[in-house]
Order: sequence, then structure tokens, then C-alpha cells
Amino acid sequence: MECWIPLFKILLSSPCPESEASKWLQENFNPSSNATSISTTSLLSLLTRPSVESSSPQEKRNRIMWIQTLPNLVQARILSFLAYDHQRFCKRELCKLARIVLSEGKGVDFWVKRAAQQLLDIVSVSNYQWLSHLNLDSEEDNVDEEFYLMPDWLRDVAKESEPMFPWLPMSPDQLSDRIHLSGSEGIEDDLPIDVEQSKQVQSDEEMLEIDVRFDDPIDAEVEKAAKSLKSRLVDIESTSKAVDLAKEIRKLCFESRTNYSVILNLIEPWGVDDEIAAVLISHLLDGSEADKSDWASHILCSIVLPKFLVLNEPASRVLVNALIDYCKAHQGSVECALLFPLILRNDGINNPICDVITRIVKECLHPAHVSAICQKLLSKDKHAQGVICLPSHRPLIGGELVWTESMFSLWQNILNHNVHLMQDSVDQLVKLVCRNSDRYSKSLKFGNYVLCLVNKCAPLLKQHKVSLTVAVENTDTLVTKSILSKLSRL
Repeated sequence: MECWIPLFKILLSSPCPESEASKWLQENFNPSSNATSISTTSLLSLLTRPSVESSSPQEKRNRIMWIQTLPNLVQARILSFLAYDHQRFCKRELCKLARIVLSEGKGVDFWVKRAAQQLLDIVSVSNYQWLSHLNLDSEEDNVDEEFYLMPDWLRDVAKESEPMFPWLPMSPDQLSDRIHLSGSEGIEDDLPIDVEQSKQVQSDEEMLEIDVRFDDPIDAEVEKAAKSLKSRLVDIESTSKAVDLAKEIRKLCFESRTNYSVILNLIEPWGVDDEIAAVLISHLLDGSEADKSDWASHILCSIVLPKFLVLNEPASRVLVNALIDYCKAHQGSVECALLFPLILRNDGINNPICDVITRIVKECLHPAHVSAICQKLLSKDKHAQGVICLPSHRPLIGGELVWTESMFSLWQNILNHNVHLMQDSVDQLVKLVCRNSDRYSKSLKFGNYVLCLVNKCAPLLKQHKVSLTVAVENTDTLVTKSILSKLSRL
């Protein structure tokens, strides 16, 4: 395990993890049969090793691979690296690994699932290739295991001359038959998984949850209690009473069988002033709801999000300070319950909203997490942007980015925060620059954003040099010449 730590550090922190990881593996490759040596076989063995040893048949079926115990970011980058450098690895083992990850279904992170699907697409045999073989065997049997076979030139030489290694105790054919495929212990070879069908079912389930969430029936007594809490919130004057009300709201949401969204929509906690709102978000979650992960998201989308969706002047310091402390402790909830809804606002973001989002990004989130959020925002997959909000605020949130000058400032702030974007994210940003160059030809904010993009993402912009140059030539700002000068040096 220790010998692979440098590789995992590269995958975690490098701006170009696939290429750097491939270079590291090439430089440190050791074809020794030792289990602790650095080789492609030992890496796959480590990744597919069961995380818990058990003799119980039930636990053997439920246990997970070691790679699945890693953070989602690391899992996605490992799978992306395996797809990038797949020619060095055994195709059958890569295919098996990808299928097992995809078989987890709904529990798989979006980017982990996407990387696993990409790996499976690369290493599996397509349908027309399968038909051309005129063989009814399984896909794995159709794949020629070149990874374990002798090269053709060596096999030809062996037929025409004496054995190259006369001291070898067995023939090459016998050796191939006895090779043990690493990483397959305790995991069935045949997984009857229809990946596309699984993806469709998962998407349907996600949409169903969103649709049903706001139509859940509510008990008359629960509805009466919620309306009573609403009237008490309107007349609240002291922070001590706000603490007591926060406890009552939490108790009502947890003890009733009604969905959180329905109850909070009746209470309307976003109507209180900023000082009371800061008290509520600090006391609605007391640490005992660790098993209710969506509760943290509902606190954000019912108190903070509605205030910021209509924000037209700088947010109050007391609310923002309380929000920052909350977001640091609940980073996963920030993505779907606050950042996505604000950035996807129907009218686009303005300067006050841009300032709030920028502070959250800089003070609460890891740059790698921000990079994943940017990739989801720019993705063509509509299911990537999972938005959590109350039904009364849904009309204020759209499904696509609205590009305003404040939006350009936000992306400039993100890039200046040393967030390393992926190639597909940069490709989308370049398209947006070309599309908006005429509209914002006189905008200095747009020009500063393009200059920042060229400075921070220069290695990823070489293929877009011509299109970017044409787009920038349509602008007329103080930084136009600087951008063109930097583009000419790409």
C-alpha cells in the first residue's frame, strides 16, 4: 500500500492527474512478481481487494472493494486514469471493475458513475464486434487476452528455434493457463447488469423523488401546528425565543411522517429578519441528525436560499457569518441546496449574489470540490444539476446558466481561487466566450474574465486558439490587446 501513496497524491491534487499518473507509473514500473511491487497487476489487485475480510456468505455478498472506500473525487480520478492508460492493464479486469462500480446503482456518485461508464465503453467489446466473431460466448470470453499472451514475434521465434529460456520449468502455454487473475477473489465473474437500463431506472427514481416530495399528504394536526409556528415566527422579537422555536420546528419535522419540504413550506421560515435567520440555521441542526443527511439541505433551502434569490443589495454580515460557519460543516448540502439554485437563477446572478457565492467558494469548499461543481454546471446532462428547493421557490430557478456580467465575475473569482478545471469544462467555457463576444464586446468584466481564463487555463486552450482569437478580436476593451498577445503565445 505504501508504494502507491505517491500515485494517489497525484490523483488527488494534480491539475492533470491522468497524464501525470501515467508518467509516474511508467517511471516506477517494476514487473517483479512480488505483491508489493509497482505494476499494473498489483494496482488492480489493490483496488479490487475486499475492504473487510469475512467468512460469512452474506457478508461476502455485501462487502465492497477497497476503491469504493475512497472519497468520490479519488474514485472518479482513478477510474479516469485507468481509462486513459487502459492499454497497460488487463481488459477483462478493467471491464469487471467498471461493471461492479456501476452495479451499485443509486448509491454511486455522479462523477464516479460517469468515469466507470467511460472506462467500460473503452475496454468492452461493442455489439458489432461481438457479432463479427460469430460466437455465442460471453463478452469476456470474446476478448482476446493479449495482456497475458506472448507477443507474436516471440511466439514465431519459439516455433523456429530452441527455447529462449531453457531453464523455464513449464511451457508458455502452461504458464498462461496457470496465471491467476488478481483482484477477483470473492467477486463473481458474471454480473448480469444492464448498465443502460440501470442508469434509466436511477434517473426515473431521482425525478420521482423530486415530483413526490411536494405533493405528500399532510395530517390536519401537523398542518395546524405548522401554521401556528408560522404565526409565532412573524411576531418573534428575541433570540432566546428563536432558539425555542427552532427546537419546536425540528421536533415537528422529525416526529411527523410528513416530508420536511411540506412542513417548512407551510412555516415559511424565510420570512424572518436576518438576525433571527442566523439563530435558526445555527440551532435547527444540533448534531443528533447525522442519519438525516437531507435535513441540512432543507435548512439551507428553506431559510437562506429564499432570501438570496431576491437579494438586490449586500447581504447582512450577521447572516453571512452564520452561513459560512454552517457551510464549512455541511459542504455536501451547500452544492444542491444553495449554490446550484443561486447560480441557475432565472434572471441570472447580480453583484450581491456573486459576492456571497464567492465567499462560500473561497472559505468553505476544497478547490477540487469546486471543480466538480463547475463541471456539473457546464455539463449537458440535466440530471447532473440536482437542485433542492421548496415548491414556492421553484419558479425562480431555471435549468441553464444565464450569462450576465456578474456571472463572468463569479467565474473569474473561481479561476483566481486556483480551481483547476477539467478539459470538458474549459471547452464549454470557450464556446460561451465565442457566443457572447459580440453581446459583451464593450464589457470590461467580460474582458477581464477572458484574460483570466487564458492565464489560468493556457495548457487546455491550445486547440481553441483560433476560435478564441476571432472572438476576442470582436471586443474593444482595455484588455483586448493583452488577451490577443497571450493567445499568440499559446
